[in-house]
Formats: sequence, structure tokens, C-alpha cells
Amino acid sequence: MLSNLDLVREFVGNSIQKKDILLANPSLTAQTVYKINHLTAKAEGIISTSQLNTTTSEFLILSKSSHWELLNQTLAEYNYILKGDIDGHGFYCYQYCQVPQGYRLQCTKSVFLWRAWWKYRKNTLQLGISSDLLIQTRDSWYPIRDLSISDGLLYVKTLGSEIEIHADDLVIWLNKIEANSQN
Repeated sequence: MLSNLDLVREFVGNSIQKKDILLANPSLTAQTVYKINHLTAKAEGIISTSQLNTTTSEFLILSKSSHWELLNQTLAEYNYILKGDIDGHGFYCYQYCQVPQGYRLQCTKSVFLWRAWWKYRKNTLQLGISSDLLIQTRDSWYPIRDLSISDGLLYVKTLGSEIEIHADDLVIWLNKIEANSQN
């Protein structure tokens, strides 16, 4: 039997390849209806869709789904990131993003960027501005110069600006893939 992660990966992979799908496990169902791939949670209804008759793949994900983090993580593995705000039906839109070679895409709550910063911080202190962590702003990738937290806000300093991020906000960032990493 397919795990939720395996089923979501199949849903995303087939949708990107513009293929029909029909899979299920006890909690999720992936199926094609009228040239749209649907991912349905038994307890929630439709939690994600992807049109098959468009030139570029795009995913809509229900913002309040209990499976949102799993979908978000899986889409990041395929270089799809959150674009824009929640639509009128409560869905986030995810689109493909070109990721520089040697980096892994992350779309996480800001606390995960803070944790990663502490890991890579020593390189910044030794080398000046490190390219181990990059953040997306104005549709470009910028190295992080410094990171600080104050009153529930994360302040990210890049070469060109300072970005304010609330603790629960999603942030799109890249981390350098380590040479000994298997992924």
C-alpha cells in the first residue's frame, strides 16, 4: 500500500508530466477528472489540483489542509514554490521556480531559516558574506548577510535590503547542498 508521501509524489510527478492518475490509500485519493488531477483527502475533500491542459504545470493547495506541509515539502523537491496569496477559495498557488545548481529549495516557516542560519553562521563570520544560504526577494536570489530576531519578527539582511518576516510566515530560501549529502 502506498504511503501518503508516495501517493503525493506520484500525484505531483504525474501532474508535471501531464499524465492521468488513479491511486488511493486509506486517507488520500489521486484521480483525473476532466483534464484536472485532483488530490482528495477523505476527511477534507479536494486538497490539491493541477490542470493537465495547460502548457506550464501549476498546483493549487488548500491552505487549511492537514496535508499541506506534506504537499509543500513534496512540491519543493520538484522546485515548485508558493506564489502570491491565498485565492478566494482558500488555495495557495505553486509554480515552478528555476533553482541554481548546487542548491536545495526550501519553502518553510521562518523558524527553519533561523535554525539553518545558525548552522551556516560560522562560514559567514569567517568568510564575510557566504553563499550557503540564499533568500528570494523581488524574484531574485540574494545571499543572507545577517539574521536577527526581535519581538516575534525575523530580520533578514541581504546585500540590497532588510526583509521583515513574521514568525509564522512562509519564506522561500535555498541552502547549498553539502558535498557529502545523498540528496
